[in-house]
Amino acid sequence: MPGMETSQEETQKNRQLCRDILALSPKIRYAGILNKFGRTLAGQLRKGVVPLLKPDESRNEHFIEATRDRLRKDFEASIGNTEYTFTENEKVKILTLSNDINFFYITFDKDIDNQETLKVIGLAQKLVRQEQRS
Repeated sequence: MPGMETSQEETQKNRQLCRDILALSPKIRYAGILNKFGRTLAGQLRKGVVPLLKPDESRNEHFIEATRDRLRKDFEASIGNTEYTFTENEKVKILTLSNDINFFYITFDKDIDNQETLKVIGLAQKLVRQEQRS
């Protein structure tokens, strides 16, 4: 049931999904799965990547993004479901996706090109939809 503590099996499944997302492109820095409150259920950094955020900054960022996602859901009846959000910062690009179960937070190297970004978005959306059905 969503919102409850995850079992060992669910944790392993989430970790594998993060690895699957990372495998979509060498430009993905981080793939994380969060609950609706922004708590990290699983996360994986690409090998050799140094995090840009300190642990407390990361917790706050995840909480803010999860909260934004929940707030957007209030408008979906009027404007339709949110497909994804994409934020471009000076040092990193951030993709967020959600399904009825979890929230996905994916970061990219700043130099990823637009064509690769769109390819990864499409592939990540498929993985997120598959996760919802399983």
